[in-house]
Amino acid sequence: GYRTRRPVSPSIGFGRHRSYHENVIDHFENPRNVGSFDKDDLNVGTGLVGAPSCGDVMSLQIKVDDSGQFITDTRFKSFGYGSAIASSSVASEWIKGKAIEEVLTIKNAEIAKHLHLPPVELHCSMLAEDAIKSAVKNYKEKQAKANGGAAKET
Repeated sequence: GYRTRRPVSPSIGFGRHRSYHENVIDHFENPRNVGSFDKDDLNVGTGLVGAPSCGDVMSLQIKVDDSGQFITDTRFKSFGYGSAIASSSVASEWIKGKAIEEVLTIKNAEIAKHLHLPPVELHCSMLAEDAIKSAVKNYKEKQAKANGGAAKET
């Protein structure tokens, strides 16, 4: 089906040839946690993932508390179809306030189910899962480097 990039008016991008679930439209028109943190902050982990075949790129950042256990805040930037933006927004909401080890259990299928993504757009939820894992890995690597050790595998 025909899909457009994020338009100036969000409502234009939906409903033309595919019916999107209200959860996708909500997160597309009102994305949560948009923006960025200082990537050099030791308490920030950055995950940058993309799917060159379709042009979807997402950056997901986590801010972790001083104990190193809980995600206190999140930010994302996403370029691509509405489903990629919605997947990023949902992921950023789901991981805020959670323990680092807990967010690593979030699966793309859960995000896809929540958004009712059609099969052709499941890659968007896969990117969101990968972005979470990448952000946690980046955070752990920065912490290990700062502490003079090696990062534990996730």
